[in-house]
Amino acid sequence: MKEYNNTRFNIILPVVISLSVITGIMIAEIFNKSNTNSSILIAPEKDKLDMVIDYVANEYVDEVSREELSEIAIPKFLESLDPHTVYFTAEEAKSMEEELEGNFEGIGIQFNIFRDTVLVVNVIEDGPSEQSGLKAGDRIVKVNDTLVAGVGITNDVVMSKLKGPGGSIVTLKIFRRGIKELIPIKIQRGEIPLRSVDAYYKITDKTGYIKITSFSRNTHTQFIDAVFTMKKEGITSVIIDLRNNSGGYLNSATDIVDEFLENGKMIVYTQGRARGKKVINATTKRSACAELEVVVLIDDFSASAAEILAGAIQDNDRGFVIGRRSYGKGLVQESTTFDDGSVIRLTTSRYYTPSGRCIQKSYENGLDEYYAEVYNRYLHGEFLVEDSIPINDSLIFRTTKGRPVYGGGGIMPDIFVPIDTAGYSKLYSEISKNALEYTFSIEYVDKNRDALQNIDNIDGLLTFLKNDGMMQKFWAYVSASGITVRQRDVYVSGKYIENNVKAYVARQILGDSSFYQIANTIDPVIDTALNVIKTGRKLKFD
Repeated sequence: MKEYNNTRFNIILPVVISLSVITGIMIAEIFNKSNTNSSILIAPEKDKLDMVIDYVANEYVDEVSREELSEIAIPKFLESLDPHTVYFTAEEAKSMEEELEGNFEGIGIQFNIFRDTVLVVNVIEDGPSEQSGLKAGDRIVKVNDTLVAGVGITNDVVMSKLKGPGGSIVTLKIFRRGIKELIPIKIQRGEIPLRSVDAYYKITDKTGYIKITSFSRNTHTQFIDAVFTMKKEGITSVIIDLRNNSGGYLNSATDIVDEFLENGKMIVYTQGRARGKKVINATTKRSACAELEVVVLIDDFSASAAEILAGAIQDNDRGFVIGRRSYGKGLVQESTTFDDGSVIRLTTSRYYTPSGRCIQKSYENGLDEYYAEVYNRYLHGEFLVEDSIPINDSLIFRTTKGRPVYGGGGIMPDIFVPIDTAGYSKLYSEISKNALEYTFSIEYVDKNRDALQNIDNIDGLLTFLKNDGMMQKFWAYVSASGITVRQRDVYVSGKYIENNVKAYVARQILGDSSFYQIANTIDPVIDTALNVIKTGRKLKFD
């Protein structure tokens, strides 16, 4: 009997307790409703995110739309996945697509907002503006009757007013030196090509130099045009400069590598949890560079497709990679476009170089740490000393001829060249911080445009600048800006600053290639590359 009563008690007690707890919750809920208007949300089978958005849209104290909430929520949860899974609004996606496609629709000028004036720096050859009579040095005062001079206008606003659908008309009113009245110019917008091969020229009698700033849809075509032009002039080697190249279309980079490798050689492969292994090999379609010696230049901001190109050349023992460790972006994104034009770029795979290296650096410590990683390299001395670069001995891979290469974060160069600090001084720092080399060049060219526009080569330009006393005028310009010019600083930094000013002036008069042609004359990475080619230095194998 006693045992029976205890068993019954053990069965009834939990029921009584449960009823008490439920009753207490109900009483508390009634009490809370009367005081705070709170309630318990019970999630149905539908998606919790949708439910939260619906709840906020319906019950929030101020009016807010579901669309606005989605635009806030989507980027937040995507950024928790990895640094390169991102969401773009329709406007952002359109701008990104134009850059990658290598063209946009507009009027075809380069401009600078100079002292609250939209100054036309360059007019693209054979573009809509040149065909309509717009000239470098013109100042745009109005765009379709909207005043853009002297109103604190920004680059983005000017761009939005000048760009538009191909075939549409934009009317400018411009001021031109020597003419009192504003000149009206009607321009029919058209497709404007964007160059991702920023420059190419013969850097020595037998060596060509090609600067690639990004990998857009037409980069391979521009690269081949540059190679064929210089091959006709007798080059036997080429320097490919990928410094500060943040990447772009993978196939543009692999098509360029294909020009250097034998048929069947691996260029890269990708693999992900939901994506099988996909291998890209060299083909027989391309061989424009088969006989050319190649050197690739990289730095801390060479990323993604740029790293794929450098890694493929290195892993196949096809040429030297020179500079500093690359960024370490080895994730592959696929794009999904929504009806409103917005886009999600979702990471679906990782890049692997031919030796099997995944070059993606760690992002386990969050976005802030990830984006600060390059700056931390500087703090740790990696920009200056090769031994400061962390090497993971567990991630050793081998090239086709057995050389050790390392994974775990970027492409390690075959030859390390530290950042150049030889010309650093307080004066140089102040001038750079205030962009005085660039702003002076804009003003100098504007004042001397009539004389400069007849110069068609670098030697002629440099002679003119010397005879005109350009640097004396520059130092006066610096002093007028409130910066003290000390002779000891000029002794340390003078030649570097002068070279920069000349390069900026040259870009406006002779184009981008002339900028690099001058800038590269004082560049230890370029000097190292030329020395490797000149001495015929061979890759060392273990």
